[in-house]
Amino acid sequence: MLPSDFREVLQRRLGELERQLLRKVAELEDEKSLLHNETSAHRQKTENALNALLQRVTELERGNSAFKSPDAFKVSLPLRTNYLYGKIKKTLPELYAFTICLWLRSSALPGIGTPFSYAVPGQANEIVLIEWGNNPIELLINDKVAQLPLFVSDGKWHHICITWTTRDGMWEAFQDGEKLGTGENLAPWHPIKPGGVLILGQEQDTVGGRFDATQAFVGELSQFNIWDRVLRAQEIINIANCSTNMPGNIIPWVDNNVDVFGGASKWPVETCEERLLDL
Repeated sequence: MLPSDFREVLQRRLGELERQLLRKVAELEDEKSLLHNETSAHRQKTENALNALLQRVTELERGNSAFKSPDAFKVSLPLRTNYLYGKIKKTLPELYAFTICLWLRSSALPGIGTPFSYAVPGQANEIVLIEWGNNPIELLINDKVAQLPLFVSDGKWHHICITWTTRDGMWEAFQDGEKLGTGENLAPWHPIKPGGVLILGQEQDTVGGRFDATQAFVGELSQFNIWDRVLRAQEIINIANCSTNMPGNIIPWVDNNVDVFGGASKWPVETCEERLLDL
């Protein structure tokens, strides 16, 4: 038998150990609940972030622009490949006249490539603007060619407008608001066919495809607008000098009407005034 005082010491010691153990268990329980709360909070945070992203995607699908305003973006095509391009979702109606304007910036040599092309079944070169190799910039309509006296490959922003009417096939070429060239007999009496594909940055050999890297545009494009009439010279000056913002009545430059592929990307564009300072 153990002496009574020794038994007391032992019981006290056991009691102490039990209390320590209970304290430890209580601490662990507290930690566990804290951890659970943290995990819940973390889960809640993740869920909130995902919901915000889903909401953003829905907004973008509905057409609310990711940019300051739906037209405040540019398409960047940094490499000469046959797979970087932009595509305009809308197509053209039948046209008897048009004006196409855009801002572009490129320092690609030799030739800036193809800023845009419009192909229809049976005619891949329905409307094309191209500077290929050491040739001048050319406008093709129904595969007929006019050489344009435009010079834009200096790495600065330039505002380009092309007008054309089926009547006598008359055309005009404007750079930075100034008319630099005019001519006639470019596909006269030919109406532009409807329902084709409008591509930014590539020349089409079939509708929507068969791109050739040597004809690819390298640089940045913005404010690509199309009207179904010949704009007056003063209207073109006003767009080029930033005193008018006039979206195309057939194809306006809006974020949700332009898709990009193959590594082409959309970025916020410099303001019109900043682009002007670049000239």
